[in-house]
Amino acid sequence: MISFNSENVRLPAIDYDRVREWIGKVAASHGYVVGRLSYLFCDDPYILETNKKFLDHDYFTDIITFDSTRGERISGDMVISLDTVASNAIAVGDSYDNELLRVIIHGVLHLCGIDDKGPGEREIMEANENAALSLWQA
Repeated sequence: MISFNSENVRLPAIDYDRVREWIGKVAASHGYVVGRLSYLFCDDPYILETNKKFLDHDYFTDIITFDSTRGERISGDMVISLDTVASNAIAVGDSYDNELLRVIIHGVLHLCGIDDKGPGEREIMEANENAALSLWQA
């Protein structure tokens, strides 16, 4: 089950059924099935407070992923700042919708075991994000 909720913002105007199907395809391409996934869309102040409270990080971010994956079933809670998604879209010269999809699937890729903090890992994550976005376009 994949749920989408919001705090301090409106839910983005996207095709949630299509997003659910896409997430399932991306998970399957990595050898996983989808369990319970929860997305919470929020603003920058909310994600900053979440980052401080749970990770002791005092900075804004686009997504925080809380992993509850067991075996081959991905599960977790993802908090996405729509403010940061919008500013990142401008910074990278992409559309808001594409950047939002990239962030949505970024959390799923973390649940599939792909990291982006160590040497060379960011490039691996980006390649996997691009492969996932190509599935969206298909």
